[in-house]
Amino acid sequence: MSRYNTGLGNLSEILMAVFTPLGDAQVATFLESFDAGRLVSLQGVAGGTENSTFFVTTDRRDLVLTLFEQGEQEELPFFVDLLDYLDERGLPVPAPLNDRDGVALKRLANKPALLFPRLPGRHPEHPSLEQCRVLGDTLGRMHVLSQRFSGHRPNPRDLSWLTAMHHKVLGFLRQQDQTLMKNAVDDFEGEFAARGELPQGALHGDLFRDNTLFEGDRLGGIIDFYNGCTGDLLFDLAIVINDWATGEDGRLDQARHDTIINAYQARRALTADERALWPTMLSMTALRYWLSRLLVVYVNPPAHDLTPHDPTQFRTIFKARQLHGALPLPEAPAHTA
Repeated sequence: MSRYNTGLGNLSEILMAVFTPLGDAQVATFLESFDAGRLVSLQGVAGGTENSTFFVTTDRRDLVLTLFEQGEQEELPFFVDLLDYLDERGLPVPAPLNDRDGVALKRLANKPALLFPRLPGRHPEHPSLEQCRVLGDTLGRMHVLSQRFSGHRPNPRDLSWLTAMHHKVLGFLRQQDQTLMKNAVDDFEGEFAARGELPQGALHGDLFRDNTLFEGDRLGGIIDFYNGCTGDLLFDLAIVINDWATGEDGRLDQARHDTIINAYQARRALTADERALWPTMLSMTALRYWLSRLLVVYVNPPAHDLTPHDPTQFRTIFKARQLHGALPLPEAPAHTA
């Protein structure tokens, strides 16, 4: 659940910031290069990210316009290519619109700009087992396809990042938490070194509940690919389980856990190394979010006057993973699709 939510697909309940105001005339002119209709209304969406987001209604359709204010803008073509690749293969993602010359990534108000379809639905606060099944199935499909995606962007929040960055927050933690974090990173390094390379592919990188849209039990879309990268597929699955199948006390919910894993493995069975490293990956991705939130609070505060996410939630999840480990993984079905 990243504070770098860029609006790669949106809905009315997702709140984002407007740091660069736009007028109707600017957007109407911008739309002229697209075959998307004439501007009817423009609504800036207030709230919490580092990019400017607008809901655009034309006489043909509902759209989302995002201006990228900062960050690694040279990597935006990776996200465009990944969304196009997944959309062309039937995944429910918001592929950016191309203009009449076939160009998606444009400039508006001297900022990189992308125009997206506005997807239906809302994010589930308390996902049903059917929503969990659909999500697991879709992630499995996505990972099967993403192994053949030719783009490359190294995972910016993998174990090497944890190793390099965790020292920056130790001085802000209680001694017990300092020891817990340092020992965990050391353990992770040893456990990953003992295994071969895990299956690789393109990842969503941040697939929390609020990056999905559901209409009832139907998945309307997976959104916000700005943390997308290439790396261990298991990393993506662990992020999902830590959010979708975790209670307020950090403990795993077996019904949701098994439903997601079973649906995922019907598409892509986990390898022996993945199964062996599963408890480690669950713990590591929990620490990834605890650390990233600590860094925002204590080391790199938001560029704008925004409220960062509370690190406490993922401290709780991380400590639960360290204390209780992982639930047993269901066996893969005999045949995967």
